[in-house]
Amino acid sequence: MTKTGIIGGSGLEDPDIIYSPELINIDTPYGATSSPLLCGRVNGGEVVLLSRHGKDHTISPTAVNNRANIYALKEAGCTRILATTACGSLREEIGRGDIIIPDQLIDFTRHRIITFHHTFEPGNLKHQQMAEPFDGSLRELIISTAGRKGYKIHDGGTLITIEGPRFSTKAESRMFRMWGADIINMSVAPEAILANEMGIPYAVIAMCTDYDCWKEDEDPVSWEEVLAVFHANADRVIRLLTAIVPKDS
Repeated sequence: MTKTGIIGGSGLEDPDIIYSPELINIDTPYGATSSPLLCGRVNGGEVVLLSRHGKDHTISPTAVNNRANIYALKEAGCTRILATTACGSLREEIGRGDIIIPDQLIDFTRHRIITFHHTFEPGNLKHQQMAEPFDGSLRELIISTAGRKGYKIHDGGTLITIEGPRFSTKAESRMFRMWGADIINMSVAPEAILANEMGIPYAVIAMCTDYDCWKEDEDPVSWEEVLAVFHANADRVIRLLTAIVPKDS
C-alpha cells in the first residue's frame, strides 16, 4: 500500500482536504520535527502531511530539522514523498505562477546537516549515489497527472538551494544562471539528499513566485511578493496533489 508523505504547508492542513485527520508526534533520534504529522486520507489514498517551516511558518530555512522530518516520515510508513516549495525563476521563460518539476539539484547550502551518516560501521561505508536526486517514476506521475488536468508545467530543470532567510545578491543570482540553474529556493537541500539516504522516492512540485534579482527590468524579490503570488496560485498545487495521491494507492 502506498502512503504519501507531503512536505509543505499553506492550506494543506485544511480539514476539507483530508478525511479523518489525526495529529501524531513521532520521537526521533534527531530531535523534534517541524510540526506534528497530520495523517489521514485524500481521495482514498493515505497521506502524512508535514509543515516544513512549522504550522505558522516560524522556522527559518536554515533552522529546519530536516533529519527529524525525513526520519519521522519514514517511521510513519511513507513510501514516497511529494515536496512543495516556492521558488524564484532564473530564466525568462519561467514566469510567476508557473509550476516546475525539477530533475536536477545544486546544493549551495553551507550550514545544514546533510547526512544521517557521520560515522561508518567497519566495512559498511555509506556514500549515497545522487546522480538523479529526484525519483524518475514519481516525477512522471506528477507530470502525467498535471497533463490530464490541463496544467502548464515545466518538465525538468535544475533547482539550486541557498541558505536563508536572505535572498540573493545580484552577483550571486547571475552566477547561479551561469552555473545552469533554472530556479532557486531555500528548502529542497538537504531534504532531497536525506530522503535518498532513507531510500524514500522523492520529488518536488515547485511554484515560481518571482525573478530573484538578476532581471534588470524587475524589482528585486520581496517576501511580500512571494506570499502574494503563492497564495494566488496555491489552489492549483493543492488540486494537483489531491489528484496524485490516489494513484497506485
